[in-house]
Amino acid sequence: MRTRESAAVAAVALGGGLGGVARYGCQLLWPGQWGTLAVNVTGCALIGVLTVLLPRLHHLARPLVGVGVLGGFTTFSAYAVDVVRGGSVPYLVATPVLCVAATFVAVVATRAATR
Repeated sequence: MRTRESAAVAAVALGGGLGGVARYGCQLLWPGQWGTLAVNVTGCALIGVLTVLLPRLHHLARPLVGVGVLGGFTTFSAYAVDVVRGGSVPYLVATPVLCVAATFVAVVATRAATR
């Protein structure tokens, strides 16, 4: 493996650990489906910001923050388990709608702020 690829793998590993620990902390503060919703909406907003800023950032920003931190922080699998275990229909519908909306708003706001 080349040095640049090794650095990216290390960045993903480090970021994934940090994101996973952050999500675990959020789940301790807000257990259950509403904590999962908060984590996923927040993570989607942050990936929206990152998407706009990526061209200006270091080449390891995407593997570290996008794939690692935000990949470890957000969780589609916990959302799926929440739904299967008896999540409400509003939760089932609200999660993807709010996540996409958060990403869209973050992209638009970040573009406006960086012009």
